[in-house]
Amino acid sequence: MAVNRSRKLFEEAKKYIPGGVNSPVRSLKSVGLSPIFIRKAKGSKIYDEEGKEFIDYCMSWGALILGHAYPETIRAVKAAAERGTSYGTATRAEIELARMISEAVPSMEQVRLVNSGTEAVMSAVRLARACTGRNKILKFEGSYHGHADYLLVKAGSGLAGHGLAASAGVPADFIRQTLVAPYNDLKKTEEIIKRNRKDLAAVIVEPVLANCGVIPPKPGFLEGLRAITEREDILLIFDEVITGFRLSYGGAQEYFGIRPDLTCLGKIVGGGFPLAAFGGRKKIMELLSPLGEVYQAGTLSGNPVAVSAGISVLRILKKTSPYEKMRARTSILAGIISDTGRRCGVQLKISAAASLFSIFFTAEEVTDFGKAQTQNLKLFGKFYRNMIEENIYLSPSGFESNFLSLAHTGKDIEKTAEAVEKSLKKMRG
Repeated sequence: MAVNRSRKLFEEAKKYIPGGVNSPVRSLKSVGLSPIFIRKAKGSKIYDEEGKEFIDYCMSWGALILGHAYPETIRAVKAAAERGTSYGTATRAEIELARMISEAVPSMEQVRLVNSGTEAVMSAVRLARACTGRNKILKFEGSYHGHADYLLVKAGSGLAGHGLAASAGVPADFIRQTLVAPYNDLKKTEEIIKRNRKDLAAVIVEPVLANCGVIPPKPGFLEGLRAITEREDILLIFDEVITGFRLSYGGAQEYFGIRPDLTCLGKIVGGGFPLAAFGGRKKIMELLSPLGEVYQAGTLSGNPVAVSAGISVLRILKKTSPYEKMRARTSILAGIISDTGRRCGVQLKISAAASLFSIFFTAEEVTDFGKAQTQNLKLFGKFYRNMIEENIYLSPSGFESNFLSLAHTGKDIEKTAEAVEKSLKKMRG
């Protein structure tokens, strides 16, 4: 692999940046590589510092549903930047984006814009605690809701990829306020809720687990969560940072027909810029300052450039509704990978939901984090390195999701299928 420039840049980066990266999974450590430094991107492709082209299935971790450098979004961003990059005041565009979100996701009667998914979740949890007067929250094994201290308990994503159960620097007292249940196990979840109902402020869930690989909910699981939380007067928070505007225009709650009390959005809603949002019923949201006593603020919240990007993307999604097209292509690719694995004698399972998919090197269907942990990560690492050699860039962890975009073509799928066959045949020996 011609990665000399990336290696040189990595050595330089390590002098000034801890580990040489600004987010751990970018290190590619879990797949036995060093970081690939990207110089530019367009459509479904990214290009490294050597000029090598890759078909990209990471898509900035799902943020770029239209593909890289989508022309309409670039035009909107340029126009916004020319008017000024940040004001620190209210703008008309913030109203437009909030209205678009609320219309797309009716459970979000009011919306507050923030800068990251982590910030959205932190704020929603604080709001839930203030609304209920209780302190504990319940999350699910393998779910990742950002890097707030009290949420780094049995988290997936980068933590799982690096063999960490939690994080150093997190006080034990913080973790005591966080309960953990097995995803897709409604019976055990209900038992935990009943035991702690007097102290439990909220249940937070990724409607589709996407930070320990893609794990869809079993039939009745999300419906059961909604019923239990309503019965026990506990708030239900949907973390749709990944699934928002991806499973459908109205997100997972439209896709599954369930209305949570609070919702967290990120990634797609920012059009590739640092922007996120949380929202819910007006009665709950009015507890936020300056109306209520729940404090939340941010200098760059509602940044005009990021907001313009978000508005551009949502307009295109509403107009074109590309979801069935992307779902069909994802289904075709998943079927090809599964069939190729069988032909090559390599045990693997494909898990998919709409335009998300994961490849687990295991013989058993993956329905929860425990089963995701049984996958053969050494095999995944070999497969990943082989795919890089074939110019295919997947999300670099066995505990991450891959994403299709509107920019991925039938030709991209064909090239990926060829790369999968070559990669799996090499693994067979």
